[in-house]
Amino acid sequence: MRNSNKVGVMDNSNNKSIVRMQHMNLEFETERQLVWAAFKYPGRPCMTRELLLDVGRSQQMIAERATSGYQQGLQSRLKYQVLCSDLPGVFNLGGDLAHFIDLIRAGERGFLLDYATACIDILYQTATSYGIPFTTIALVQGETLGGGFEAALSANVLIAERGARFGFPETVFGMFPGMGAFSFLARRIAPALARRIIASGRVYTAEELYEMGVVDVLAADGEGREAVYEYIQHQRHRSGGFQALDRVFEQFNPLTYKELQDTINLWVDTAMELSEKNIRLMEYLVRAQQKNWGGTAERSSQLSLVG
Repeated sequence: MRNSNKVGVMDNSNNKSIVRMQHMNLEFETERQLVWAAFKYPGRPCMTRELLLDVGRSQQMIAERATSGYQQGLQSRLKYQVLCSDLPGVFNLGGDLAHFIDLIRAGERGFLLDYATACIDILYQTATSYGIPFTTIALVQGETLGGGFEAALSANVLIAERGARFGFPETVFGMFPGMGAFSFLARRIAPALARRIIASGRVYTAEELYEMGVVDVLAADGEGREAVYEYIQHQRHRSGGFQALDRVFEQFNPLTYKELQDTINLWVDTAMELSEKNIRLMEYLVRAQQKNWGGTAERSSQLSLVG
């Protein structure tokens, strides 16, 4: 497996530091105490193993910086992480179905479990804010499906532009979203409604999910980044109260790693028992993704958030 190339670039004029990887870009805004963590897609905009590796590296870098500042009691410490995409029109289309098909047909249960474990390792870190007073935000601009939807849900705060669309297509091919969809949704809305959203297989608009309580902040199209700044500014003046409220919520309904682990074991078992008909449906979705989004590398590099 290739290693991602990582290059740090300092922009002193704007008081920003930028880290570029093959599948992720990080942009630290010191004055606003935040970091933008942007997905990059050389190919299909899904959760490939290579993307997961770069997200893991990004999280380690962010956690180290945020934890160090917190332990030192720095007023200017890193307090916010914003997960987003540098590809217009799509946040993330979910798991790497082509990879799943290869592993299922080869009977490689262990490798499929490794993939799922890498996913929940990342989502658990996001959901638990690296174990310190820290706010994780997802900014969704465009389409997000399956594992991409789960990644957005794992954030403490979900901000979406009105044109964003969300869905869990897994039931179409005999699966279910196994990287925490129900765990995250049921902590935002009623469990019965969470189940209905997952089982429906339909695509929801950002406005629909805002009315349900899934989306926290609804922004006009093209104004998502400004909505993030406004949210942070609003929270900054009442940070003590927000942090205390977060602790009350966590005490009431804590997320455990074991809960996610038990779910991915069931997900892997289900995947390994898929019929050939279901696998062919997965292949159809892969071809559709490739047709619509396969040639994203040039567009992504030209329209990169940080470069």
